Amino acid sequence: AADDFGHFIPRTPRAVLRPGSINDVVEMVRYAKKHRIKIGMRGQGHSTHGQAQVEAGIVIDSSTLASIQIKSDHAVVGPGARWREIIDASVAQGLTPPTLPNFIDITVGGNIAGGGIGGASHRHGAVVDNVLEMDVVTGLGQLRRCSAHENPALFNAVLGGLGQFGIVVRARIKLLPAKPMARMYTLKYPDFASFLADVRAPTLDGRFDHLEAEVFQDTNGIYKTVSLFAVKYYHPSAPPDDVALLDGLDPIGAEVADMPYITFLKRLDPIIDFVKSIGAWTLPHPWFDVFISESKISGYVAETLSTITSADTGGGNVLLYPCRRSKFCRPFLRIPHEDEIFFLYDILAFGPPDPAIVAQMIARNTAWNTRATNLGGKRYNIGSTNLTREDWKRYFSPLWPAVVLAKLAFDPLNVLTPGQGIFPGAGMDD
Repeated sequence: AADDFGHFIPRTPRAVLRPGSINDVVEMVRYAKKHRIKIGMRGQGHSTHGQAQVEAGIVIDSSTLASIQIKSDHAVVGPGARWREIIDASVAQGLTPPTLPNFIDITVGGNIAGGGIGGASHRHGAVVDNVLEMDVVTGLGQLRRCSAHENPALFNAVLGGLGQFGIVVRARIKLLPAKPMARMYTLKYPDFASFLADVRAPTLDGRFDHLEAEVFQDTNGIYKTVSLFAVKYYHPSAPPDDVALLDGLDPIGAEVADMPYITFLKRLDPIIDFVKSIGAWTLPHPWFDVFISESKISGYVAETLSTITSADTGGGNVLLYPCRRSKFCRPFLRIPHEDEIFFLYDILAFGPPDPAIVAQMIARNTAWNTRATNLGGKRYNIGSTNLTREDWKRYFSPLWPAVVLAKLAFDPLNVLTPGQGIFPGAGMDD
C-alpha cells in the first residue's frame, strides 16, 4: 500500500482497510473525517506518481470489493473488480464493455477515477462515458447513489474526478453485444506524417472497432516509424470486407491476423509475462501521458521524440490513441477542445533503479507537460509529472471554480485521495 507501479514514491499509511462490505468503507470515511485523517482507495496501484497512496493516513484496499453481476445490457461491479474478470464473465454471455484499457488487470474503481482510455475511445469515448450509475461514499461519509438523473452533480464530479469527491463502492457499466472474432490489421508507415494523414478518416467514420498506434525505433534507436493497429470485430459467418476497410489508406505494409475476441483483449499477456520474467516490471516507471489535439500532435511528437532515443525510455512503448471530442462528455476528464480529433500520447518509460536519473526523467516529463499545456493539451493523470497548484488550476480550466465548489460540497474537510496533490492542505481553507 506504500508503493505503486511507479516504484519511486513511497508513502506509508498508518493503516490499510480491507473492507468486508460497503458499510466498512462508510464507517472508515466517517472516522477519517472525524479525526481529520487522509484516506483513499487503492486498486492495483497502476498509476505511477503516488496518486493512490496516503502518507500517514488510511488506504482502502479495493480488492475485497470485487463482485461482478452480468445483466442483459450492463454489469454491476465492485470497485476492486479487474477488467480481466469482467470480460471473462461478460464475453461468456456474449457481451462486452464498450471501452476497455489495454492493460486489463487494472480495476474499475481506478479507471473511473482517472477516466479510462482505450482503442475504442474514437467510437465510445472513455470508460467514464459508459458508466450508468454509481454508489459513492463522499468525504462526508454519506453513501449516495448517483447517475445522470439522480444526484447528477456528484455523478459528474466523481467520473474522472481523480478521487477528490467520493469513493466509488459500486458501479453499473454499459455492456454491448460482443462479436466472437477480431481481425487485426497492422498497417505500417515510414514516418509520423504519413500515419497522421491516414488515421484521420477511420477515426471519424468509425469503420474499425479499435484503433491505436505505436512509434518504433529505427536501427539507431531513434523513434520514427509508426504501426497502426486497426481492428474489426466480426461473426465468422460475416467476415470483414478488407477492401472496404482499407479503402483510402496508404501504408507501406500491412499484416492481417484473425483471432478470437477474448484472445485479442488478452493479447498483451505474453508480453507482460516476459517483462515480469526479466524483472523490468519492478523497475521505476516514470510515464508520460498527455492529450494533444490533432492540429498540434505532429509538431509536438516531433519535438518530444527528437530529443530522446530508446536508451532514454528503457525501450518503453510510445503509443497513440486517436479519440473524438464529441464522444467524451464527462466534464472533469479534461481534454483538448480545439479539434474534433485528439490523441492520447503515451511514453511508457522504464527507468533505472537510480533516483537521480528517475528525477531527471520526471523533470523532462514536467517540461513536456508545460509545453503541452501551452498548446492547449491536457494531462492524462496516470503519469509522472511534478505539478503545482497553479498547474492543477490550468488543467481544470475553465472549470476550476466548479471543481472547488464540488470539493466544498462533497469533501469539505479535504480528507479524500491526497496523493493527487490537487488540494494539498489539511482543509479547504488552504
